[in-house]
Amino acid sequence: MEFMDVVKNRYSCKNFGATQITKEQLDVILEAGRLAPTAKNNQEQHVYVIQSKESLAKVDGLTPCRYGAPTMLLVAFDKTNTFTYPGQKYDSGIEDASIVATHMILAAKSVGVDSCWVNFFDPEKASEAFQLPKNEEVLTFIALGYAAEKAEPLPNHFNRKPIEQTVTYL
Repeated sequence: MEFMDVVKNRYSCKNFGATQITKEQLDVILEAGRLAPTAKNNQEQHVYVIQSKESLAKVDGLTPCRYGAPTMLLVAFDKTNTFTYPGQKYDSGIEDASIVATHMILAAKSVGVDSCWVNFFDPEKASEAFQLPKNEEVLTFIALGYAAEKAEPLPNHFNRKPIEQTVTYL
């Protein structure tokens, strides 16, 4: 699938069927995340693949937003391995993990897998539930699977401001 078709056709799926994605599809998605750029190439991301009934039940205990997805990715980053920007106010952790997550949701669409970025949960409770290392901070879950029959984008999905309202040439 051409990149602009991926971008135009990808939407946040909120109703998944039960069919599991293939290992080959998952491998492509994970590889896209591995190849994502990070500040100073620190590669501080850590992606956890959640597919067991027990682990999916933990996700369900943290958020109502799994939407029946048979695979969830938990995207975290090592907060001790980030780049601190000039001014010392910001570091690269959240943005690098966001780039990784974005690469994975776009790669998912390119191989026929639907997805949803899930951020309606308490990151500290997620970290505790999955007993993540103390140096890792949870950014997001990504729901992965195939859209259920009659699933469709939210009504406002295709509403976009004109480019003149979002871009300014200086």
